[in-house]
Formats: sequence, structure tokens, C-alpha cells
Amino acid sequence: MKFTEEHEWLRVEGDEVVVGITTHAAEQLGDIVFVELPEVGAEIVKDDEVCVIESVKAASDILAPLDGEVTEVNEALADEPGKVNEDPIGAAWFFKVKPADLSQMDDYMDEAAYNDFVG
Repeated sequence: MKFTEEHEWLRVEGDEVVVGITTHAAEQLGDIVFVELPEVGAEIVKDDEVCVIESVKAASDILAPLDGEVTEVNEALADEPGKVNEDPIGAAWFFKVKPADLSQMDDYMDEAAYNDFVG
């Protein structure tokens, strides 16, 4: 897995990359009450807003970590946004993207570096 300074995690699965937010981000946001996901088939550009998360504390934008095409979204989050608080690294992934250039992941931190970053 790789981690961004915006507290997103990325995991390669086959020719896709799964994207979600970190446990640290979920804890900082508090109880998540709404998640707006991108459309399947949407072309995303690195650093553009791609999702919106709302909690009882604040709203937060999720930025696209890679250029590519959204291939799947986690529909379960529309009905149960609180899953993000329960299992942010597992069941509460946000979307999958077929990256245009997988080497963009080289810019991100591994788990040890991320833990130092938030530490």
C-alpha cells in the first residue's frame, strides 16, 4: 500500500488501484454521515477533487491520487457512510481506478513513512 499526504491509501489489485482514506483521517473527521463518490467511467486527473466526505465535524474533499478512469465505486457507502469509521482500510474503500500511469504511485509514502508523517 501507498499513502498520500492527504491521508488517502492506495492498493494495487491487478491492473486497478483501490483508493480509500486512512484510519487517521477517519478518526480526525469523526462520524461520517455522507460520502459522494465519482461516476463509474469518469476520467480523473491527479489532484482534482473526486469525492466529498461529510462528517458531523466537517466536509472534506478527496483528491484523485492518479490519472485514470474510475472502474468501480463502493455503492455500500451511499447507504452506510459510517462504514468509513468502522473499516477505512478494508470494506470502506471508495473507488477503483484504472491508472493511466502507475508510476505516479512512486510519489507516495509507504506505511512506515506515513506513520512517521502522522506521528
